[in-house]
Amino acid sequence: MEIANTAPQAGGLSGLLEKVCFTPAGLVGLAVLIVLPLIPPFNQEYLVRWLVQAAFIAALSVAFDFTAGYINIVNFGFCAIMGLGAYTSAILGLRTGLSPWVGIWTGAVTAAALGFVIGLITLRLRGIFAACLAWFFGLALMGLATKMVWLTRGPLGLRAPRLFETSSNVPYYYVILAMLLATYLVTRLLVKTKMGLAFQAIGQNMEAARTSGVNPVYYRIVNFTLSCALAGWLGGFYAHYYGILTPDMMHTSKTVEVLAVAYIGGRGSLWGGAVIAFPFIFAMELVRSSLSSLPGLNLIIYGLLLILVMIYYSGGFAEFYNQHFRKKEARA
Repeated sequence: MEIANTAPQAGGLSGLLEKVCFTPAGLVGLAVLIVLPLIPPFNQEYLVRWLVQAAFIAALSVAFDFTAGYINIVNFGFCAIMGLGAYTSAILGLRTGLSPWVGIWTGAVTAAALGFVIGLITLRLRGIFAACLAWFFGLALMGLATKMVWLTRGPLGLRAPRLFETSSNVPYYYVILAMLLATYLVTRLLVKTKMGLAFQAIGQNMEAARTSGVNPVYYRIVNFTLSCALAGWLGGFYAHYYGILTPDMMHTSKTVEVLAVAYIGGRGSLWGGAVIAFPFIFAMELVRSSLSSLPGLNLIIYGLLLILVMIYYSGGFAEFYNQHFRKKEARA
């Protein structure tokens, strides 16, 4: 994936990779992720499962950062929107026999439609007001998933058909890795267009953008709707990978996990959260398995890491990389 936003134009292979939103370092990283489940000890099923979780959170962080990093709106209802996509795909699969491969796209459409409605209502507001209203919509969705037992089975859990009839996690890993790559490419290519410039202008100074002829409400709604569509699409994968859904997946704490990865990776970079998700999720899984008697410890660690990032590197891992490694690459 791309490892900088300010790289000089280059010819040859590097120039070609830049056009498709990659750098040589990003290409090497992708190659490593492709072969990782085939290399001991990562070929063990529980570690492949961790890889699936990491790739899933990485993809969510990219979609989340597309909104938080570019139009400066923190969608605290993000994982509730993801849950809507998951429930839509699962319910259609159970009630109509719709293939999960089609269902994940219906989840994306449903999430996009709700994201559009939420955007119309909330994105006329600014900053914390828009974030809180999006959060309230997320809480309402979680409440509906809990109370509509006749449809979702509430806390009892809704079983969903799986994508593959296998106990192996490897096929699921390659599916979510492809979805991560697609999410990154779609968002990255979009921010390179004139619309992407409008997103950045709105995020930096909305009034200045408005005086320059940019319609903030229109571009914010477009951005928010696409982010929600990606969340719903990934939610469809969640449903058909785990095979069971409960309202807890829509909890705000799940959004906080995605937010932490995106911000530690580097807000507004897109690639930062995707890169940092893999070591981060592995570390959190080790904490959960080793210190299971301390529930919620992972949220404390998220908070501490966010504080450290904001103090020392407000741009997260992306800023750290650009300062200490990108300059060396440019000189070389």
